[in-house]
Amino acid sequence: MEGEFILELIPYEKMESILPLVYDLNEGKLSKEVLQTRLESMKAMGGYECLGVYDNENLIACCGVWFLHKLYKGKHIELDNVFVNEKYRSRGVGKLMMDWLVDYAKTKDCNSLELNAYVANEKGVKFWKRHNFVPLGYHMIKNLE
Repeated sequence: MEGEFILELIPYEKMESILPLVYDLNEGKLSKEVLQTRLESMKAMGGYECLGVYDNENLIACCGVWFLHKLYKGKHIELDNVFVNEKYRSRGVGKLMMDWLVDYAKTKDCNSLELNAYVANEKGVKFWKRHNFVPLGYHMIKNLE
């Protein structure tokens, strides 16, 4: 199966290719225009990369990667907008991504990988636990919109 898929960082000039996947991830709750504007802001901030998984030339999965430094953990990467096209789920794509990301984090001298998982995403939480992620605390939000 590993020969079927290509994993590589998506260049900034091609990063808009993730937007259809991220639109599906958010179940259409955010317009494509809002996602485009936010992606441009994220790229401008720096410290953001995105892993793409391709079946031939088709982008079938993505995972945003933020390089961060925090007092409690030091240098780490935070995974963001992790999504696998529904047709490719349960085919080992998520495991390939996690293996790639762990290796990548080690080459960047990171201490850990972190992520936020939605409480209602029970399948996602099971996936993360299978890959040795453990709950640390609550991610809380106060909307100002």
